[in-house]
Amino acid sequence: MKLLRHGPPGQEKPGAVDAQGRLRDLSLLIDDVTPARLAPAALKALRAVDLQQLPEVPAGTRLGPPVAGVRQFIAIGLNYRRHAQEAGMEIPKEPVVFNKALTSLAGPDDDVPMPEGSQAMDWEVELGVVIGTKAQRVPVASALDFVAGYCLANDVSERDWQAKRSGQWVKGKSFDGFGPIGPWLVTADELPDPQAIELTLDVNGQRRQQTSTADMIFSVAEIVSHLSQFMTLLPGDVIVTGTPAGVGLGLKPPVFLKRGDVMALVGGPLGRQRQRVV
Repeated sequence: MKLLRHGPPGQEKPGAVDAQGRLRDLSLLIDDVTPARLAPAALKALRAVDLQQLPEVPAGTRLGPPVAGVRQFIAIGLNYRRHAQEAGMEIPKEPVVFNKALTSLAGPDDDVPMPEGSQAMDWEVELGVVIGTKAQRVPVASALDFVAGYCLANDVSERDWQAKRSGQWVKGKSFDGFGPIGPWLVTADELPDPQAIELTLDVNGQRRQQTSTADMIFSVAEIVSHLSQFMTLLPGDVIVTGTPAGVGLGLKPPVFLKRGDVMALVGGPLGRQRQRVV
């Protein structure tokens, strides 16, 4: 199932994609796509709904983040070998973990504001993971059982704030709009192998990133298991799992985003995103 949220910021309604690819409004049945709706039993009930009987979402309606009530927005860094190399960093021996502010979450096609004075705003296509069941100290072998589904993500970054402002990476990762996710959440039953997804990102029509999640250093199962050893993962938590090579910082010379630039992301069954820098 593909779940989504549609409508103006702060007023989103729940929705889903039907078998013909049309967007349907679920607001007659549920109040929102909340963490509670990601529990296995709740998802099973939604799968039984005949989406053809529900009203269509009008064409051109804004889509928001596909999950409401996110409580933790967690990110993994340097999770593709070539990206670690282009960043001049050692290949990590265990997942590199940082946070993004919840206020950075945005819809898949929302404009991304450039921070005042920014000189090093960058792009990062990523696979997003949404937790469906509370996870504490889970083994790798069963870690995917705790995942509700997957989404496309752009871990937008401001490199000067990330590396040169005397703090953790969260400084360069948390500006408003720096966490577009969606357009929808693909439930885990429709995507049994998260390590077989093709990801691409173009800037102004020029291909900058292209990879498969098969190239990740740490798999989704390994990431979920690792995080759950030292923090409790809650339903609705979003984890973005690292970006491949091809970020602006890694180009020679570096190339960073400017106002008016357009980022276009594609993630196969995860859908598409398009953001303009404003």
